[in-house]
Amino acid sequence: MKRWLVVIGAILIQINLGAVYAWSLFNQPLIETYGWDREDIVVTFSITIFMLAACAFIAGKIQDKIGPRWVATIGGILLGLGVMLASQATTIYQLYLFYGIIGGAGIGITYVCPLSACVKWFPDKRGLISGVAVAGFGLGGLVYKPIILFLIDNFGVSSAFLYLGIIYFVLVVLGAQLLSNPEAGDELNSHQSDGEALTVVSEQFSPKEMLGTYQFYLLWFMYLFGTMAGLLVISFAVDIGLELVKLDVVTASNAVMVIALFNAGGRIILGKISDNIGRINTLILMYGITTLIMLYMSFGTMNNLTFLISVSLIGFCFGGFLALFPSITADFYGTKNIGANYGIMYLAYGISAFVGPIIIKYISFSSAFLLAAFISLIAIILAKVIVTPKLQTVVDFSNEPLEKVN
Repeated sequence: MKRWLVVIGAILIQINLGAVYAWSLFNQPLIETYGWDREDIVVTFSITIFMLAACAFIAGKIQDKIGPRWVATIGGILLGLGVMLASQATTIYQLYLFYGIIGGAGIGITYVCPLSACVKWFPDKRGLISGVAVAGFGLGGLVYKPIILFLIDNFGVSSAFLYLGIIYFVLVVLGAQLLSNPEAGDELNSHQSDGEALTVVSEQFSPKEMLGTYQFYLLWFMYLFGTMAGLLVISFAVDIGLELVKLDVVTASNAVMVIALFNAGGRIILGKISDNIGRINTLILMYGITTLIMLYMSFGTMNNLTFLISVSLIGFCFGGFLALFPSITADFYGTKNIGANYGIMYLAYGISAFVGPIIIKYISFSSAFLLAAFISLIAIILAKVIVTPKLQTVVDFSNEPLEKVN
């Protein structure tokens, strides 16, 4: 039962962290309450995502040394504190500091911990279990949408931050207490209990050793290309529906709910598929679907049905990218330093969150979709040529200690 308690803790944590995706619900109330510009308010979300990606590496490195429980606890405290302090913000810069920087740092510090623990406890089901863990993050916005709306409607936007901060603090810290790393015997039993063949990963790369392999850079750009293509659609789904499909606001807004559901489903389903047919094969499938859908969307001939199908498939594949890359990082570079290693890999996602809005600022949706199709095609080529890295041993016959090289 020990490893399933870790899964419960991981899901509880990720749902609360994923509530950040419901940020758009605060935009209009903040405009009405403080008179701030919408563009300035949205910057809060960008700062939060950047801090999430930036802090993931540092926290991952620390949790590799002291374990996930204490690191996730600290992250939960910071998240709760930052959101509670946001209730006292009276200027946009205070909101950036409290919610964006402090709260975002709390999310980033916590995010890697449940993922790292899960892939260590489930070496036989890395794809599936990573998908289950990050599916909670994908569902966070859906779970918290009615809660946030209720709090804003009944108590006002500032008090909503206060109550949400308390909820995040309690639930994330509680979930953190269920996290742990397996001992050597526990990890062995976790294989044997399911009747799976035992696979021992003898090569454990440090972050420095990982950065010394060309495979890391191929994977990093593949991650960047996949999430960048996905966010181009997810971040602007309503606008795409209004501008290209000529839908009304209510109908176009349905895409947000559909994407969230397929996003979460893709994390679990594609994670499970990758356990059966391999990570790289699954990635090629996902990039192939993304390429075809992006090409179709670039034609601008969608109706309501084909629009929903298109954004659903993009959300499905986007969720898969976030599920597979933690597992690929563990497959390629071992689990000993998975927190730090995936923290570095995760920076690709953090950068992709900024790239989409910049691209749309200068080119049309149709041109952006063509660009997304092109980079997805490049990712397929990269996936075709990548092979698992090896740590080799140099034998020094002068009786000096052996040195590992890539």
